[in-house]
Amino acid sequence: MSSIGVAVVGTGFGQKVHLPGFKAHPRTQVVAVYHRDRDKAQAIAQTHNIPHASSALEEIVALPEVQAVSISTPPFLHYEMAKTVLQAGKHLLLEKPTTLSATGARELYHIAKANNLVVTLDFEYRFVPAWQRLAELLAEDYVGEKRLIKIDWLVPSRADASRPWNWYSRKDMGGGALGALASHTFDYMNWLFGAVQKLCAQLSTSIPQRLDPLTGEMKLVDADDTCMLMLELADGTPCQINISSAVYANRTHSVEVYGDRGTLVLVSQNQKDYVHGFHLWAAAAGQPPVELEIPMRLGFDKTYTDGRIAPFIRVVNQWVQGIDSGESLIPSIREGVYSQLLMDLSHASHQQRSWVDVPDLDKYLTRG
Repeated sequence: MSSIGVAVVGTGFGQKVHLPGFKAHPRTQVVAVYHRDRDKAQAIAQTHNIPHASSALEEIVALPEVQAVSISTPPFLHYEMAKTVLQAGKHLLLEKPTTLSATGARELYHIAKANNLVVTLDFEYRFVPAWQRLAELLAEDYVGEKRLIKIDWLVPSRADASRPWNWYSRKDMGGGALGALASHTFDYMNWLFGAVQKLCAQLSTSIPQRLDPLTGEMKLVDADDTCMLMLELADGTPCQINISSAVYANRTHSVEVYGDRGTLVLVSQNQKDYVHGFHLWAAAAGQPPVELEIPMRLGFDKTYTDGRIAPFIRVVNQWVQGIDSGESLIPSIREGVYSQLLMDLSHASHQQRSWVDVPDLDKYLTRG
């Protein structure tokens, strides 16, 4: 089958993960790159032997060689860029968080649907072997009737108060731990455990000011760096989620599932790579936990020093299969809308200091 011409928009995460991922996939060929600085775009294109470079997204999507576009720019740029891509009739692979609001994400959903375009979200935890084994065991009813789900995601990425002020410090630009981390959490919660019926959130900022290197002034940080969330699933299961990007912790990411028949714990202590290092433990009711071996059938065909690349290639494969079949496969823009909706409701809950109800996704999508 013919290769799919891809334009890479966003050259931070894009250069580190998207470019090597597309190069490794047998069906994708990077034919264009975007950077807001045209000289930098051309330098990146020359380095990676990419034929086209531009600082104008309109030029990129007008290229007949470009059939699909990946966007890995900061969140505040996602909506307008994604809209431009979809209105130009190009398929889209979009980084999380989807947009700055669920209404914006829902609009992208309808544009894609109206134009029969395939949109995939880079929710890569769905494609990590240890996580896939956890999903299998849950589907096999290993824990039985769920009684409690507890998730901790604690990283030091913003713990250093001398780290400079930038867009990540601004709530209105999509900064903060909720967008960076909880966007993933809300998606894998939906994947592993199903829909949420209500939630309660408390968001806080541990470091209220940071130095702006451009002006030399201390500037306000209004984006959250710590999120405490309580959720109730549609089946009534209570969930506790603690997320922070401003703490020094040994156990960085864990998902604990407790039921009447057993317990499953997925945990990583890797501070530098949020994909490598996961171990899965299981315990029948009343028995000590044992570490489970992850089946080879779930393993990656190839691993990389940067753990994000291998699961990203699997995301790309979903995207390619969707383009071939003419139908978006999970995780699609639909999953992106749901993750964004839960983020919006978390902000609303924090502001109201109360529990909020989560609408049914199908009903929410048909509103607009």
